[in-house]
Amino acid sequence: MARSLRGEVLNLYKNLLYLGKEYPKGADYFRSRLKAAFLKNKDVKDPEKIKELIARGEFVIKELEALYFLRKYRAMKKRYYSDDKE
Repeated sequence: MARSLRGEVLNLYKNLLYLGKEYPKGADYFRSRLKAAFLKNKDVKDPEKIKELIARGEFVIKELEALYFLRKYRAMKKRYYSDDKE
């Protein structure tokens, strides 16, 4: 694996690990799944395939961020707007 790709992969792993701290099912669950996903692909040598996997990881980061923003939005909405249906 080229040095720059290795750095990108490590950076991706660190970012995902950081984002996993707030995962709804718990940080331990997220960490174990993340580790399994990275170990599954540890033997990939093709730079193009590695770039595809990095892009997939960046997509996961965007999805996690959207999940967290949505959760915060719902919490704030619940806090400031009462349900008039009751």
